[in-house]
Amino acid sequence: MIRVHALTKQYGKKVAVDGIDFTIAPGTVTGFLGPNGAGKSTTMRMIMGLDRPTSGTATVNGTAYRDLAAPLHEVGALLDARAAHRGRSAYKHLLALAATHRIPTARVHEVIGLAGLESVAHKRVGGFSLGMGQRLGIAAALLGDPQTVILDEPVNGLDPEGILWIRALLRQLAAEGRTVMLSSHLMSEMTQTADHLIVIGRGRIRADGPMREVISGATRTLVRARSHDGPELTAAVRSSEVSAGVAVSHTADGAVEISGLTAEQVAGIAATAGVVLFELTTLEGSLEEAYLSLTADAAEYRAVTAAAEGITR
Repeated sequence: MIRVHALTKQYGKKVAVDGIDFTIAPGTVTGFLGPNGAGKSTTMRMIMGLDRPTSGTATVNGTAYRDLAAPLHEVGALLDARAAHRGRSAYKHLLALAATHRIPTARVHEVIGLAGLESVAHKRVGGFSLGMGQRLGIAAALLGDPQTVILDEPVNGLDPEGILWIRALLRQLAAEGRTVMLSSHLMSEMTQTADHLIVIGRGRIRADGPMREVISGATRTLVRARSHDGPELTAAVRSSEVSAGVAVSHTADGAVEISGLTAEQVAGIAATAGVVLFELTTLEGSLEEAYLSLTADAAEYRAVTAAAEGITR
């Protein structure tokens, strides 16, 4: 379990992390999201004892990382896939790490196989592709069979097979009761992998909860309906007993979009009014929409689209 309490980090006058609190429980994959400069990397570095907090605490299973007797057995982390010595082979790199904790050579071979590195195990790390470097970093994180795993952008450079592998691996680790903290900018991967989300912006927590709760709390759910009697459907919805707080809009393709009602309620209203529906769909907000809503004022760098500037080729 990871616990962060009143954690703050200042660099001169800049507050990178501003008194944040959260708990990451075992048995779940917790996604850690935020724009560049939001404080994600700084927070993870403080959890790993690489940066000293200005104030507050970050502990793993109740202990600060620097006080762990055998850290590789407690926490496995991938914060920088380029951290391996470029002149060593993957096997020698893992063997050197294993020696620091008296981890048997058999375990080195095991994680090499787990990460799919058998064919390049004796090649120098300096010649690795980005994807192979990521696999080596994940193998190193799992070397001590830790109960807590922290991975920063683990799918960077992975091919589709590698992405499926890391997705399944993280789900398996959580199913085994381990604590899994995952940072990624890929919303599609986060949606398919994470159970719980923590969103940070400008050093403060913007959301902390189960995936569906975070999305529903930051986006609107709409019901899309299509009928040959669109005006009648709109009138029926607006005059119904449950119309308080309901908004109705029309789309360019002739559909009616309704917020504040469930699909079942819209179907019931249409049936009562004698309106025949040939489409009824619930449109839920996406993680991307929720993320953009939660961090709208927190992006340190924001590009202006060509369309917004009226730029044409």
